[in-house]
Amino acid sequence: MPADLLFTGGPVLTPEGRGATALAVTGDRISAVGGDDVRELAGPRTEVVDLAGRLLLPGFQDAHVHPVPAGLELTQCDLTGARTAEETLAAVRAYADAHPEREWITGGGWSMEAFEGGTPTRALLDSVVPDRPVYLPNRDHHGAWVNSRALELAGVTRETPDPADGRVERDADGEPSGTLQEGAMQLVGRLVPAAGPADLLAALLHAQRRLHSLGITAWQDALVGNFLGMPDSSEAYHTAARDGSLTARVVGALWWDRGRGAEQIPELIERRAELSHGRFRAGTVKLMLDGVAENGTAALIDPYLDKCGCVTGNRGTSFIDPDRLPKYVTELDALGFQCHFHALGDRAVRDALDAIAAARAVNGPSDTRPHLAHLQVVHPDDVPRFARLGATANIQPLWAAHEPQMDELTIPFLGPERAAWQYPFGALLGSGARVAAGSDWPVSSPDPLRGIHVAVNRVEPGGNAPVFLPDERISLTAALTAYTAGSAYVNHLDDTGTLRAGALADLVVLDRDPFDGPPEAIAATRVALTYVGGERVYASELA
Repeated sequence: MPADLLFTGGPVLTPEGRGATALAVTGDRISAVGGDDVRELAGPRTEVVDLAGRLLLPGFQDAHVHPVPAGLELTQCDLTGARTAEETLAAVRAYADAHPEREWITGGGWSMEAFEGGTPTRALLDSVVPDRPVYLPNRDHHGAWVNSRALELAGVTRETPDPADGRVERDADGEPSGTLQEGAMQLVGRLVPAAGPADLLAALLHAQRRLHSLGITAWQDALVGNFLGMPDSSEAYHTAARDGSLTARVVGALWWDRGRGAEQIPELIERRAELSHGRFRAGTVKLMLDGVAENGTAALIDPYLDKCGCVTGNRGTSFIDPDRLPKYVTELDALGFQCHFHALGDRAVRDALDAIAAARAVNGPSDTRPHLAHLQVVHPDDVPRFARLGATANIQPLWAAHEPQMDELTIPFLGPERAAWQYPFGALLGSGARVAAGSDWPVSSPDPLRGIHVAVNRVEPGGNAPVFLPDERISLTAALTAYTAGSAYVNHLDDTGTLRAGALADLVVLDRDPFDGPPEAIAATRVALTYVGGERVYASELA
């Protein structure tokens, strides 16, 4: 039969390399990959795409992303472009002035390095919005900046105790200073008006368009449920999957309520059955084990240092009891759930691996494909355990570079030995671990090509900082594989992630072949065309 879609005239990236020059699609699947022989499948109704030397590769898959909150923030007070305190405050003032009808000023994405100690004050916010409550999560969404009006409405005073899973930053007099860390965010976040179903669906579809424009054809939503004021995206996915507006393939990671225990598992089973439909499946459970290094909540084996380099009493926070975690993971694994761990510090990484080992010991080998996301600090003893246990390393490559948050808020408090254990991509690959990749958008850019650039170079695009731990650089092929076959494995999308006959035609055409240029130019690459199941979902103006 003639092909419906035919790509010719450029390199086609297959598991064997870039030797193929043509690919045919019939229906929603790849029907042939090769050379001149494939061109013979062209018929009178075949759409022919001339690659003109551009690279054709599998669709990118983001293994850890938050599209609905990202889509909402794009329509609210978006601070992701501000780099200084002055720029941030100006953006807040401009948004508030432009939206006098908003009861609350919400949005987020501010950079911790823009403020001393990473903790901006309520007085700063009061200077630009004194009369309405303001609630703005930071870039990593592990802390929120609030003004005096918001604290007043929430009844947060010097007498308010810190919650078990968070911290209220305080001034020298013990008064709340304006930054709420981790679980303390909910002290104010619970009052923020919730987005309605129509807003959440619009946010999802807005984010989907953005992700398709970056070549992303599938993703794993790393938080489906209620958590610290973040919107529950489940109903939006349920609607989009049933009405056909969900064009991507999506796995939803159901939120594990860290304030509860195994009694919530029957509810997770029900939600898995209720939500899974069409291109959306909810067979994963997200277990958030710790916080982030910048605010001292990433769980470490040994204590943090202070500004003077002295050992403190702080080893971070374990949000789920490590003694109970193996039981939870073993039960989830036995029920066929995939476990998706937020594990940033070396103690959290070890706790996750110990829990997976316990599940393997009780349940035996399984195809649940657990994965650990973030992996900022990994003890060298734990690197080889990933391959032994069949645990996938889910990396966010954009963070593996020198930048102010790393150099000012992280390295000094880890010390030189642990700082050298950060984001060990090369060591993990060298140990035989399977590697997937994601962005954690809106924490950082969702552009896979920017992440690939940093994974290969360990330098931010356009940056002139020193290479960050150069021995942990990986090849362009390995980085592309992480964003395609690696994430496809994590998502149980086994008929995607590689270009071969019979696979689903989830495809991306780049505007060039990045293998032909220097590694320093990878981030300049753009997406020209994106296809899901042979249907075009994005075309650039120059495509």
